Amino acid sequence: MLFKNRHVISMKDFSREEIDYILDIAEELEPVARGEERSRLLDGKIISLLFFEPSTRTRLSFEVAIRRLGGQVLSLGSVEASSVMKGENLADTIRVISKYADLIVLRHPLDGSARMATEFAAVPVINGGDGSVHHPTQTFLDLYTIRRESHLEGLKIAMAGDLKYGRTVHSLCYALSLYGAEMTFVSPPELRMPREIVRELRKKNIRVKETECLEEIIGDIEVLYMTRVQRERFPDPQEYEKVKNKLKITGDLLKSADPELKILHPLPRVNEISPDVDDTPHARYFEQAFYGVPIRMALLALTIGVIE
Repeated sequence: MLFKNRHVISMKDFSREEIDYILDIAEELEPVARGEERSRLLDGKIISLLFFEPSTRTRLSFEVAIRRLGGQVLSLGSVEASSVMKGENLADTIRVISKYADLIVLRHPLDGSARMATEFAAVPVINGGDGSVHHPTQTFLDLYTIRRESHLEGLKIAMAGDLKYGRTVHSLCYALSLYGAEMTFVSPPELRMPREIVRELRKKNIRVKETECLEEIIGDIEVLYMTRVQRERFPDPQEYEKVKNKLKITGDLLKSADPELKILHPLPRVNEISPDVDDTPHARYFEQAFYGVPIRMALLALTIGVIE
């Protein structure tokens, strides 16, 4: 499989065989991610982090991944302190940064911005999240978490919360369809999974169920992927206020769950998971955040070409 100089923009650019290979490389690198072993795979390499919208876990886990592999980080820093504030367009920024770095990680609020950046980049581009469309590195770490904590083939999973604007669940649906997952979508009517995604899944003969009630399905699933209602994606603040507290995971709810149920969340959470869930064996969202390090290490090493 050829990964060197390949852009990472959408999960739809990867086959199941390629996804499995990336997950295998991440597992090999996990001791390095935990600091148990050392690596110089990215020695002499400079990775630029261009983040045009707020991020904690994605940005920091990329930084840790780069440093654990011996590379150096070139960060845009505050957008307000950059030439973007002088009116520089994204294409020119990408052209310039390509002269400084061996790879660019881009996070941008506009849909399709990462794909557009590849037209001007002279180095590989990894999409760190663009608008409400794609967040492939999050999906890779979600798949890795599910594989480490449960299983992928034929998984019974529920995705709950903001399914309309949540780019993490959009990408995850496609990826899990490659493994024959059974999917249940739990949301208020205003935040339903986009119809085109549901239609695409059903065309692939993926079993899809939709409901507004967590209690109805909590005993029938192996993984619950919870998401926050994203205030920043709502054009109308009043619409956000109407739906922000519709779904919540509590300790009482989990009394009806399968003992092996795993709860995931891309974080940050607001109030959709009660703190009393954190210390239960179901809660895997903090470990999930760590898994972002080995998976991003794998993607960096493969796209730069230090691992084949």
